[in-house]
Amino acid sequence: MIQNSSQPGRRTSWSSWAFLACLLFVACLLGGCAGTSNFSSGTYHVDAYAPTSSSKVHVLVSLKAEMVYVMEGDRPLMVTPVSIGTPDHPTPTGHFTVTAKNPTKRSGEYGFWVNGSDIRPGSAGSPPGPGFSYVGYPMANWVEFAPGFGFHEGYVWPIPRSHGCLRLHKNASVKFFKLVQIGTPVTIAESLPEDDTIGRNVVHPSDYKDPDPPAAEMISPSYFSQPRDSELLPAPTTAAPPQI
Repeated sequence: MIQNSSQPGRRTSWSSWAFLACLLFVACLLGGCAGTSNFSSGTYHVDAYAPTSSSKVHVLVSLKAEMVYVMEGDRPLMVTPVSIGTPDHPTPTGHFTVTAKNPTKRSGEYGFWVNGSDIRPGSAGSPPGPGFSYVGYPMANWVEFAPGFGFHEGYVWPIPRSHGCLRLHKNASVKFFKLVQIGTPVTIAESLPEDDTIGRNVVHPSDYKDPDPPAAEMISPSYFSQPRDSELLPAPTTAAPPQI
């Protein structure tokens, strides 16, 4: 999972100070997690229900509540917090559709430069020296809704934190990936009526300050196959919506 992930393919460049701050932050994270050995699925849990008709699934996102509502008609399938873009890198609002899905997506802008056991954080196109190859930050369970913008796995902070993308907790990202299909409608608004109903008492993740896994894990293909909570519960047999 990525503490400070950024979006691939964005055409907007950072100012030099922001980029240096990012590198220093990532470097501090990596330096502080050398003792961390294994990816953990953590204790955060969110219920998610299988749809009865995938064609009726649609996604609502409230920027004010920082909440994602996966709906089948009027029935909530999954309600979960999300990290949204900062004021300088806002998440776009409007009506979209899912255009691409990739469970093993990596950033095309920021990641690691690797030369044997020498692994350094950095930006694509700026190798620290000869012999280095670039490996982007993992952005597992990527669901794109606009060019360069998508839902993906990442730490869910209680404040705007991303560069426009929508980060889902690792134990929600697989479920979200399963629930949506290419063409699923996505509506992103400043606020939604659901904020005062099904979004009111949702538990938020508390592990957003956890250190990243070691860099060697983050550049490995095995990163994407490590355990995550992925179970979809059966659709309720009654007409009443599930209590999420």
